[in-house]
Amino acid sequence: MATRSQVVAKRGEVAEGTSKKFYFDCGGREVEAFVVNFEGEMHAFINQCRHVPMTMDWVENQFFDENGRFIQCATHGALFEPSTGLCVDGPPAGKSLYRIEVEWNGDALVAQCPTELPT
Repeated sequence: MATRSQVVAKRGEVAEGTSKKFYFDCGGREVEAFVVNFEGEMHAFINQCRHVPMTMDWVENQFFDENGRFIQCATHGALFEPSTGLCVDGPPAGKSLYRIEVEWNGDALVAQCPTELPT
């Protein structure tokens, strides 16, 4: 049975300017995703560039550019806003990463299966 929601981090586990990769079963598919702590807010996305279906991390679990301002695709260098997932530079400009809703439930950060999954 597919998991509709899952705890992906504990409060304090993902420091400001860092990320954490996670996996969960969503609609019978294993989804690789990541959460980032950007300006004190938690945002999560499917770990797949919207230009070419490849993972985003430079090395395991590193998603931010060298300045810590954008999520950067390791393959083509595209830059995405961490708070929205919108591509602001490079291919695929104007498209957004597949967002995963997250919310705090006490000290647990809970992710919900996204309504839109990449093909």
